[in-house]
Amino acid sequence: MEYDFYTEKQFSYEGLSLQESVKHLAKFTSDIWQIHPFCEGNTRTTAVFVIKYMKTFGLEVSNDVFAEHSWYFRNALVRANYNNLKNGIHATTEYLELFFSNLLLNTNYELKNRFIHVDYESKLETGNIQSEMKNVLKGKNFTLNFTLEELAILRLIAADPAITQKEIAVKIGKSDRTVKNKMAMLQDKQYIRRMNGKRNGRWEILVELPS
Repeated sequence: MEYDFYTEKQFSYEGLSLQESVKHLAKFTSDIWQIHPFCEGNTRTTAVFVIKYMKTFGLEVSNDVFAEHSWYFRNALVRANYNNLKNGIHATTEYLELFFSNLLLNTNYELKNRFIHVDYESKLETGNIQSEMKNVLKGKNFTLNFTLEELAILRLIAADPAITQKEIAVKIGKSDRTVKNKMAMLQDKQYIRRMNGKRNGRWEILVELPS
């Protein structure tokens, strides 16, 4: 477990798109679960850990998706670690990626346990889940180029356009300087703009967000 946490600590999400972040989070979660660090109640405690970890990026993550699809989450973790080379079955995080996509990007994939079964045949079993995910996301107008921290900031602005950078820093647990730099980058990318001046102005979001 120390190795997994050390590796994750050294990993940088900076510059990763949301889709790339989803893929990495799925792999990290499956690796943590596989070593059973939490013993009894391992799956449930893994879910609690992931929710808390998401909050370190400033994201408000609800337990609802985990509660509603707890059995799917558990089985997706199994598939992420299950290999049967004799029968041509390889470990895949693709089902976890669908789960995290629903959690973070507000996609609406069907999270059915039968889809995960090794004998189930569907278009997603052919290894095309990544392209399927892209197709679904193309149907939405929001960009995939946010980082997780940028998404957290943008959601706070959407909720309160008059929010200050200091307030954002407190809410996402980052330094004032970090937030100032990220806000400047968001303006450079033309994702946000400042309206009506610095003192009494408001932020305007120029792109559609995953809700």
